[in-house]
Amino acid sequence: MDVGALVTAGATTVIGLMASDAWTYTSGRLARLLGRSEQELRSSRAELLLARTDGDVPALEQFEEDWRERLRVVLETDQAAVRELTALLDEVNPGWRGTPSIVNTVSGGDFHGNSQVFMGREFTINQSPRQPDDRGNSG
Repeated sequence: MDVGALVTAGATTVIGLMASDAWTYTSGRLARLLGRSEQELRSSRAELLLARTDGDVPALEQFEEDWRERLRVVLETDQAAVRELTALLDEVNPGWRGTPSIVNTVSGGDFHGNSQVFMGREFTINQSPRQPDDRGNSG
């Protein structure tokens, strides 16, 4: 198992769980997995919720990075933790394994008028015929 992918998925999932009602269900398991007390995790959750309430994007980004590092330290040294986190992710975030990471970058060139870039899957685009421009051209 790629520890890097597990760290990323784990951090994202843990943060999502902290901000949801599912936290009550998972916090004990995460405390055992990480070797932390539930009080430490409650404090961490309070920090996350405050940053979200304040809309503090830099704090949220740092929070996620801190969680990635915490998970990386544990997972690189403890195969039982790898198995436990994998099982937890399979349970609370079943699509985590099959979600490819896709990054599209559009740069350069000239974009005029109704230039559009679509990124995603399974598009259905219905478009009316183009109208002639000021010069009488149709496109």
